[in-house]
Amino acid sequence: MAKLSKKQKEARSKIEKDKLYSVDEASALVKEITTAKFDASVDLAVRLGVDPRKANQMVRGVVTLPHGTGKDVKVLALVTPDKEAEAKEAGADFVGLNEYLDKIKGGWTDVDVIITMPSVMGKLGPLGRVLGPRGLMPNPKTGTVTMDIGKAVSEVKAGKIDFKVDKTGIVHAAIGKVSFSPEKIAGNAKELLETLVKMKPAAAKGVYMKSVFMSSTMSPSLQLDPKTV
Repeated sequence: MAKLSKKQKEARSKIEKDKLYSVDEASALVKEITTAKFDASVDLAVRLGVDPRKANQMVRGVVTLPHGTGKDVKVLALVTPDKEAEAKEAGADFVGLNEYLDKIKGGWTDVDVIITMPSVMGKLGPLGRVLGPRGLMPNPKTGTVTMDIGKAVSEVKAGKIDFKVDKTGIVHAAIGKVSFSPEKIAGNAKELLETLVKMKPAAAKGVYMKSVFMSSTMSPSLQLDPKTV
């Protein structure tokens, strides 16, 4: 087992063993226990009482974080010429169609989100093997397949993220940066958690929100009290 550095030991000493923190407490403490020299991401890991193998218990959706993600999200708009100006005005980093489809076929995926139109989805099908594993395939459920290209681009740039429960029943999401104030971290965390609560599948029985952990890149994790959500 790797030895802990002096800073890591100091960070761990600030965490009370077996304590369940409120969202506000964790949002303040996560800043104190982060030892990374860069502006680390703050992440939530939420274990849900669902069986993702069953279609009626799949939890997937989008949420607009009130204080943004703190990340400069690179957006590719795959659109027809008549929609190019709209995408550019909304702030899309890359705009076009066939030239970018060719680049993706060649392995280029240097973007965070791809937004496209229903009429273009047929051309993206063959690229599923490239885009799917990277979480880049546009989906109507997450608002990335739409005719309102400008609105979709603006929302993603403003802090809209999509989330999906994984095969182990956990939702992972980045909710901001350590440089954010505790109030902004807490505001984003609460927005995501409240969205998950509202999305509880009718078929899910028993305890829905089993555990919630907050951490930053390379920091210890803090367990939150689900009852405070």
